[in-house]
Amino acid sequence: MPPRIPVLSCLRASTSSPISHQFTLPIRSFASTARVLAESIERQKKRLANDPYIVAQRNRRKAANLSRRAELEQGRVASLGNPVRGVLTPFVESFDTGKPITHEEGKKIPKDRTHLNYALHPKIVQQQLKKSEKLAVPLSAIGKPPTTGPYPWSDSLPYMKTEAIVKSAAEIEEQNRKDHARAAEAIARITALENGSSKDRMRVNINRCVETFGRHNTDRIFPPKAPSLTRSGTAEVHPVRPETNVAATGKRVGPDTGSSEVQIAILTAKIKTVADFLASRGKHDKHNKRNLRLLVHRRQKLLQYLRRKERGGPRWQHCIETLGLTEGTWRGEISL
Repeated sequence: MPPRIPVLSCLRASTSSPISHQFTLPIRSFASTARVLAESIERQKKRLANDPYIVAQRNRRKAANLSRRAELEQGRVASLGNPVRGVLTPFVESFDTGKPITHEEGKKIPKDRTHLNYALHPKIVQQQLKKSEKLAVPLSAIGKPPTTGPYPWSDSLPYMKTEAIVKSAAEIEEQNRKDHARAAEAIARITALENGSSKDRMRVNINRCVETFGRHNTDRIFPPKAPSLTRSGTAEVHPVRPETNVAATGKRVGPDTGSSEVQIAILTAKIKTVADFLASRGKHDKHNKRNLRLLVHRRQKLLQYLRRKERGGPRWQHCIETLGLTEGTWRGEISL
């Protein structure tokens, strides 16, 4: 027969019970310390926030951490270079204007051409201007329509007669030349990149990067990639590399826009634009700060890949020398 458990008259555990300890129920009392503990934690937080000694100690520790971080960043920049901007070169400086640069004679580098706004080609613009000069009607040939009026101060002459505009051929030709020069100056100002927006300059800079670093142009100048190293103990003989890689240009359809050096150059142009904006008027722009960090890290990965694949070849040298990239742009951890 099961043992009988007496009904308790109170929910609290009794101090003295006639029954043995093995039949008592483990009833938890209603007294709880959660609220008291929460209040004590809240009071402690307020005390830490309002205590001047603790606040000063916290600020001093934060300032020491920031100064140490600045010292480490200065040491990294001094040894490896600026991870964002690198070294300023003429090609990077031309990103602000989009104008072509002149290279030294004998230097193997694709030639840069002049770009205009609205995706216009300079040769086509010049051809259209010459055609418009022939089609333009001179202003002197347009005679003033005769007007009559009853008053002596009107445009008409006495007795309802008008005086014909008579000019010589030399005067008409000089007037046409002035009108055409004025129109050509207006077209030049409209199509100039200096008067365009940042989007127009970025579009032109992307085209310049493709033309300067694209392999459809550089294959005609630089040799192909060096062969891999032979294993120890093998007598494998590699063929002599040609001076150029013209054979690969025939296999391409259109310009090269996806190679590592082209993407690195495009990222460098975007990084310069975002960095200039943050330095001038984007102090509290957290969105663009994050974009700059993503662009720098993406360029770092591409630089590490290109350095590993090209093994310090002419493409690698051409990329870092033209863009002014230092070791800080691809080596170690970059923290912005």
